[in-house]
Amino acid sequence: MKDFLEKTAWPMNPPLPYSLFHILFLAVGLTLAVLLAYYTSRRIDKKKLPRLLFICGLVLLGTELWKQLFLYYVVNEQTYNWWYFPFQLCSLPMYFCLLLPFVPGRQGQRIICTFMQDFNLLGGIMALAEPSGLFHPYWLLTLHGLIWHLLLVYIGLLIAFSRFSDVSLKGFVKTLPLFLICCIIASIINRTAKPLGQADMFYISPYYPSAQIVFHEIAVTFGIGAGNAVYLFATCLGGFIFHVIFNRIHLRSVQPIEK
Repeated sequence: MKDFLEKTAWPMNPPLPYSLFHILFLAVGLTLAVLLAYYTSRRIDKKKLPRLLFICGLVLLGTELWKQLFLYYVVNEQTYNWWYFPFQLCSLPMYFCLLLPFVPGRQGQRIICTFMQDFNLLGGIMALAEPSGLFHPYWLLTLHGLIWHLLLVYIGLLIAFSRFSDVSLKGFVKTLPLFLICCIIASIINRTAKPLGQADMFYISPYYPSAQIVFHEIAVTFGIGAGNAVYLFATCLGGFIFHVIFNRIHLRSVQPIEK
């Protein structure tokens, strides 16, 4: 396994954020993600959407397993770095897409899909807009991070274009308990893994200032707890903004055309 992974360790000079590489990749990748999401939403039956999202989950799972093995054997010399444990906000679609076909009832599926439409689309776009954590000295590792977040954009837009989510205000409120549960799990991982390494799931570790720009400065100035609280509030606000956008688009699309 190690020998195979080392053969895929093609080195590169990590590109700078907003470099030509970054801008071109975003321009092409986002265009393809939007067009593919729109095309797929027009060709697929809503009843088959959970199956398609399950396939997306399998793709995410397969690439995440490769990433974890690559980090373990090649980057970190057979020691596990808890910083890369896959339970960030942008990791959740891997679990949700795999879980979706087994959730009984359309209501539960719609809550999960609404969450991915709002929060994970937000996470994908924000990570691509500020990609310093995605660029590595290895080609495949860098491409993995970029393509992963483009797939999050595709998943979020596919759900929105297919109208499989609940775009009402109540629909957003129903996602908040799910967000809270994920935050609790992230906090448990952060505290449990403290003796083992620098885990910072959801960037709300109680031990380190947030690694996210702006929120890092808030944590340094006003304390880690304040920085984490502002970060979580900003995440919910960002998800709500996306929700409102899709709500307005949906309302306009169903309004009758005035003669």
